[in-house]
Amino acid sequence: MNTLCKTICRISGAESVELGEVIQSLWSGYGVIQRADLYGVERRSVGDSVPVVIKHIDISHARANPRGWASDISHQRKVRSYQVEKTFYELFSEQCEQECQVPELIAADEIEDEGGWVIVLTDLNFLGFDSRKNHVDQQDIHACLSWLANFHATFMGNAATRLWPVGTYWHLETRPDELAAMSDGALKNSAGLIDRRLNEATYQSLVHGDAKVANFCFSKRDPSCVAAVDFQYVGRGCGMKDVAYFISSCLSEQAAVRQQDSLLSFYFGKLRFALAKRNSEINFPALECEWRELYPYAWADFCRFLAGWSPGHWKLNSYSDQITQSVLERFEKN
Repeated sequence: MNTLCKTICRISGAESVELGEVIQSLWSGYGVIQRADLYGVERRSVGDSVPVVIKHIDISHARANPRGWASDISHQRKVRSYQVEKTFYELFSEQCEQECQVPELIAADEIEDEGGWVIVLTDLNFLGFDSRKNHVDQQDIHACLSWLANFHATFMGNAATRLWPVGTYWHLETRPDELAAMSDGALKNSAGLIDRRLNEATYQSLVHGDAKVANFCFSKRDPSCVAAVDFQYVGRGCGMKDVAYFISSCLSEQAAVRQQDSLLSFYFGKLRFALAKRNSEINFPALECEWRELYPYAWADFCRFLAGWSPGHWKLNSYSDQITQSVLERFEKN
């Protein structure tokens, strides 16, 4: 039995483990995600085994970045991101109900001698979330926005203890190299103001931090429901960061212009209902007013990152340029 299998057995209580297909490699080669079957554990199972997903992270040394952003800052950010993900599953994930489904944590362990972590999670495929999509329709988009609304409602006002104090993988404080690489101009000069405006919002929740289509698992059985994975950059923030980033991941510039208002209205409708269900005493009209105002700031914040990280990126289009410019003009007037 190899070291990984021994570790999985030790932390999960399984008698044996059979490693399966590799689902994907982690960004920059920091490990792998793969399926496995646990044997000899007292859990609800399929046959005599428990199907799980293993996230095996090796952070013993820095790797080359696919886009060339290899530095100690980049490495330390990734190390911190995996600590955050492990903490989320250990301390926060149980609060996520069916409306914002996430994998259940079975076991997790830090392997000091090997410089990384092993996280054992339930396999969402066996919970009915067995579909992954590159292209989404309106029903899919609504399902993801509903998940986000319920996630934000669940953690509204949460202090994000031991998570990122400011969520999202593009947060300004964690991206000094990308900021330095930006061309001089209004967006670069206003980066701190945009960041501050978002961070000082009255209403804060936890944000997923990487809420792209690829991190949602769809259900053929119930197309109105999705589950989400990849919580490396979960932390405190305005929910518009997730909403703007999600829209950027699945809509063309033309579709974003056409659907922006209807999608925001759908999201806020779901958020209102989710907060009411949780007996929240939040002043919802005030929350909605503030977050609608911050939607373009969330876009501008993400575009600031892209402008330094990948200035030719397809998401830097006429829609994102226009919405970012609207924010910059507000600063000019003030």
